[in-house]
Amino acid sequence: MEKKKLYRSFIDRKLTGVCGGIAEYFGLDSTWVRLGFVVLSLAYGGGLLAYIIASLIIPQEPTA
Repeated sequence: MEKKKLYRSFIDRKLTGVCGGIAEYFGLDSTWVRLGFVVLSLAYGGGLLAYIIASLIIPQEPTA
């Protein structure tokens, strides 16, 4: 059984691929993940910081 790994998406990306990678990992639509980051950014201000940190620590998806 292969373990799932979290990567920044190379295909489903708008900025750095963080939301696309999170969506692929959890099997969600990337639009909902992006919307979640926007809501967190507007409501608490932490969404933008979380996105920046995630883009720094989540590795880029290896190319095929």
